[in-house]
Amino acid sequence: MTPSLEYIQREPTTPATDPAPVLILLHGLGSNEQDLFSFAPYLDPRYHILSVRAPRPYAYQGFAWFDIDFSQGVPQPHRTQMAESQQRLLSFIEEVRHLYHPPRIYLAGFSQGAIMGYSIALAQPALLSGLLAMSGYVIKDSTLPTAASATLRELPILVTHGVHDLVLPVFLGRNTRDYLQSLQLNFVYREYPMAHEVNPACFADCKVWLSKQVADLPGM
Repeated sequence: MTPSLEYIQREPTTPATDPAPVLILLHGLGSNEQDLFSFAPYLDPRYHILSVRAPRPYAYQGFAWFDIDFSQGVPQPHRTQMAESQQRLLSFIEEVRHLYHPPRIYLAGFSQGAIMGYSIALAQPALLSGLLAMSGYVIKDSTLPTAASATLRELPILVTHGVHDLVLPVFLGRNTRDYLQSLQLNFVYREYPMAHEVNPACFADCKVWLSKQVADLPGM
């Protein structure tokens, strides 16, 4: 069966559970599955890491989850494309469940990938065991929950953003922080002196957080 999304993988390098927890990496606008996969050798070896390619071709042989209009100050997503990509990602998660039978599934996204991660976590938190959202934000619309279910309140979330981000300015991250706080979610919000990127301090915190999520498993 052809998967809903193309992906590359790093199998767990330290025995933990069989099957292993899965970490799905979601890249940003105009990038590809190789981008965040460069982090894989440095992440907790208990994870089975799947780095996926967004479904829509973009400029310079890149890919996108949806088009964005930056001309109005606040980025405006192409809502139809976003909904289509959300369904593709949901189908992919279901395929991962059937193929690998992971006891836990985590999403880690950067920029547009973080936006996609939020869209899944807020809509169907029962599918996930945690979300790492780097330099992204929650796109607000009428479908967002105004009250959190018990499952959503218990979902661990790490949010990171750069105070010098000129692509998705830090106020978008702070607005997301305030929204998550209004729902009383289980999240940590951290800012760093960086642009639209993952600097060493941010990456170190992400590594620690990801390892913490599987600290109860054998292997380290």
